Amino acid sequence: MARPRVFDIDKAIEIATDLFWRNGYEQTSLANLTQAMGITPPSFYFAFQSKDNLFWRVIEHYQATYLGFMEEALRQPTARGVAEGVLYGSANTYSDALHPRGCLIVNCSLPCSDDAIEIRRELAKRGRVRQAKLRKRFRDAKSAGDLPPDSDPDELTRFILVVRWGMAMDSQAGASRKDLHRTVARAMQAWPR
Repeated sequence: MARPRVFDIDKAIEIATDLFWRNGYEQTSLANLTQAMGITPPSFYFAFQSKDNLFWRVIEHYQATYLGFMEEALRQPTARGVAEGVLYGSANTYSDALHPRGCLIVNCSLPCSDDAIEIRRELAKRGRVRQAKLRKRFRDAKSAGDLPPDSDPDELTRFILVVRWGMAMDSQAGASRKDLHRTVARAMQAWPR
């Protein structure tokens, strides 16, 4: 008869989220994870099968728990409202004192050895899906006359994403929420009128 699981999976995912967010994918070892969760490696493998499997569960948890503002932003009535919702939501998440600073996905994407290149590729692939949603929203806005005829939805999408990535890095370097909000306000001055 199998022994019952003696730890809370949801709590373990929260702990792993904090570790991956704080340290990145590569710098978070199995030893770090099992120690923080208070479990043995066999229990870890029984529950998660591998570090990679746990990581993808963490990414799903992160997106559902911390990036909900993205879907809300996409429902704003104007393209400008979408952009502001994405950027201010990002600034608020990246600077929240209740968790590590910056963006878990950016933190796990940047340092990448050959051992973790597949993680980076998969994160980029998932990022392109989110990027496509934003691009479609801006294209729809242009078709509806909410953006000027000479605006470029692809360029605007990249602009928003690059500002987000920059804020994630700036937050890790110590930028406050006020600093990030000032960055958003400055970026929005470049928005088409």
